[in-house]
Amino acid sequence: MIPLATDFEDFTPRFVDALESLGHIHAWDAGQLLERVIATRADLFFVRLDQEMMDGTIPFQQAEKTLQALLKMMKSAATTAADPYHSHRGRRPAVVNDFLDEDVRLGHTKHGSFIFTIVSRLGDADPQPIGNRERPTMPFSRQVMETLARGLETTKRLTRTWDQEAFASPSRLGLSAGLVESLEEMSQPQHLRSLELSFEWAAAERKPDVGLATIVLDRDLLGELPSVREQLVRSEEPVRRETLMGPVKSLVRDQSTPSEEASGTAIVVADINGRTLKVHVPLVGEDHTWAIMAYEQRLPFTVTGDLSYERRAWRLSGHIEVDSSFLRHRSGFGTPESERP
Repeated sequence: MIPLATDFEDFTPRFVDALESLGHIHAWDAGQLLERVIATRADLFFVRLDQEMMDGTIPFQQAEKTLQALLKMMKSAATTAADPYHSHRGRRPAVVNDFLDEDVRLGHTKHGSFIFTIVSRLGDADPQPIGNRERPTMPFSRQVMETLARGLETTKRLTRTWDQEAFASPSRLGLSAGLVESLEEMSQPQHLRSLELSFEWAAAERKPDVGLATIVLDRDLLGELPSVREQLVRSEEPVRRETLMGPVKSLVRDQSTPSEEASGTAIVVADINGRTLKVHVPLVGEDHTWAIMAYEQRLPFTVTGDLSYERRAWRLSGHIEVDSSFLRHRSGFGTPESERP
């Protein structure tokens, strides 16, 4: 009758007996028993930060950045699961937002270095009629977690053995630039030895066909992530003509090639499709001079070129065109002296 007979006078002690018996039979402590109960209709995803800790704590800023990276990871996996051909830019399918708002949760931390627990609730299976019978469809939450597991497994494989064919259809393998970028962001602290990622699958659904139960990325493998991400960005972000407008964050003068005209690289901060990017822009002569003025006077700089992601940075290339009209107006350059402010 336990746990149904809550009206029994001795329900509480008998329920405790049942829980203790389950723990004894399966050699589970209270925390492990709780995980098993939760995991009946929820997939659990554990992210372990392997690093030196004197008292089982991590810096607050590291915790914040890790949570932000985990949110990016779940959003990327959900987007790939919902639409394998999505560009991961702009509006995402409504089912992705519903998943992030309702179905995926942050669970209790665990002992053993510092472990984040992500709970992906499956909800009730939604039966769909097939002929005269009904067969439950796979919950979207499970699709997301399978996509995530496959993407993490493929990422580790690519950090060990390069496979150019994997980038021909990355979504089929669960890959996306956002997924790999989230791993990079979690691995930024220098004292981090490795990331350990593991899954515990809900008992109410079939176990997915993924190879590795636990995925470990040590410091050597983490160092290969930028190369994997660059290839994914190239497939998701093909070279395109873009006009940037924003402040010049820094300027580096080019001393390697002697020339009568000054040349260098400006890093322009601009919003592109809802994202803030730092773009490296090579400039020569008068264009370089306008960039210096924009930097010194903290004025917006407008430039057009072919935007691409190369050598681990966003860059403009091709025919670079600087629109100096605003800067000319502010400086009075090129206007009659009587009309200058």
